[in-house]
Amino acid sequence: MATPHNPETAADTPQGVRAGDPVVVIGGGPAGLTAAYRLAQAGDPVVVLEQDTVLGGISRTVERDGWRFDIGGHRFFTKVVPVEEFWHEILPDEDFLLRPRMSRIFYGDKYYDYPIKLGNALSNLGVVEAVRCGLSFLWVRVRPPKDLSTLEGYIVSNYGWRLYQHFFKTYNEKVWGVSASELSADWGAQRIKGMSLWNAVWEPIRSSFGSRRDKSKQVTSLIEEFQYPKYGPGMMWERCAEKVVGLGGEVRMAASATTVHLEDGRAVAVSVDQGGATERVPAEHVISSMPFTALARSVDPPVPAEVLRAAADLHYRDFLTVALVVPADRGFPDNWIYIHSPDVKVGRIQNFGSWSPFLVKDGRTCLGMEYFVFEGDELWTMSDDDLVALGTKELATIGLVDPSDVEAGYVVRMPKAYPVYDDSYHDNVEVIRRWFEEHAPNVHPVGRNGMHKYNNQDHSMYTAMLTVENIHGAHHDIWSVNVEEEYHETADGRTGDGSRAATGRDAPVLPRRAG
Repeated sequence: MATPHNPETAADTPQGVRAGDPVVVIGGGPAGLTAAYRLAQAGDPVVVLEQDTVLGGISRTVERDGWRFDIGGHRFFTKVVPVEEFWHEILPDEDFLLRPRMSRIFYGDKYYDYPIKLGNALSNLGVVEAVRCGLSFLWVRVRPPKDLSTLEGYIVSNYGWRLYQHFFKTYNEKVWGVSASELSADWGAQRIKGMSLWNAVWEPIRSSFGSRRDKSKQVTSLIEEFQYPKYGPGMMWERCAEKVVGLGGEVRMAASATTVHLEDGRAVAVSVDQGGATERVPAEHVISSMPFTALARSVDPPVPAEVLRAAADLHYRDFLTVALVVPADRGFPDNWIYIHSPDVKVGRIQNFGSWSPFLVKDGRTCLGMEYFVFEGDELWTMSDDDLVALGTKELATIGLVDPSDVEAGYVVRMPKAYPVYDDSYHDNVEVIRRWFEEHAPNVHPVGRNGMHKYNNQDHSMYTAMLTVENIHGAHHDIWSVNVEEEYHETADGRTGDGSRAATGRDAPVLPRRAG
């Protein structure tokens, strides 16, 4: 696939960095460290500020007692060629494993292949229910749902009402905490783009006649294998940080950027709290992957009231993993299993041993019970011991593992994991974006939280790459990353009803939360 570079490329000699003043990069996740590495390669002074003690953001690898956990699961598969090249520039080929893609749905005490395979689904459902599902799918060909703008309408139009009730409704409502009839079709348009009951039958046939290596024409959700760093995704970002330092850059851990100082319409410095001391770091440019809300609140002099109101009106969905150590034979071959049973709160279960044997220990594996929460709710505030007990109980409830087989448990909380797309998010983002473009053009938001866009890791990285090129004189519109057709998971960038999809990797539009 031809990547959508602006014809005006970066200059050979950096134009936007003043000698002696660094580019301050806020955040040590994929976007921040990608930007820092490209800057350091160009000879620009760069300082990375990471408020946590672990690099990688949500793409980190958490280590506890020798166990390694991938928070959310990160398949290294991309259609963006510069990102693919970047991965292999940071890590040698021998540090990557080629892993088979396998995920299933657990529903009604049975396992269903995902993406749905007709024979498997019909066999599990039984003849009578299989016929009903087929008729339901044919019915929506004649009488599609009235409202195709919702996630419910989008999925029903592709699978029919009965398969929607069986395989999609419960899980999506666990992830977002609201009815699927209140979610935007944008989420389905990117998560299951190009998929339908018909494609579930046709894709394997089509693939058998085409090149399995032609990734540019393959629906992302249907890939059969992917690359994976053997010690997890955090390995990539730890190595990237080492390379930044090796090139003369600086990476500061446990360093919180508290204030972005503006003078004469530009950012000139960033105040940093580290180890109880505050320091003002001069900056020629600021690249920010901190939450867009926090960036707006950090500016001195303060942004106008309407910008603060827009920032206060942006929200996030949070995430926690309960990792349980069990004997290896109590695991499963899948990378993860979607739990569609309404009898438990867990939404998805990872088997870290299926991602990489280097994440686990001999004879044991670790199952990551994933819960989608709002920061401060009942699950988020539950003690670690109680969460381990809950995860253990729910493994038994769905019949995966007997409680006596759970040997240890760990809890990892990840705030602001997913930007929420409520009914006013777009207007709020535009208010903040326009203000920075007009009043602080050398402040550059990048990445998922930095732009309040549900970017995947590769798209977050690409926004950072293009931002560095802009600092060096190019004129890319990074806000179009993941919006234009070239970034979509299917070639024509259209949803199941033929309309234009809003983005290639969106979170849903959620209804307003009370209070």
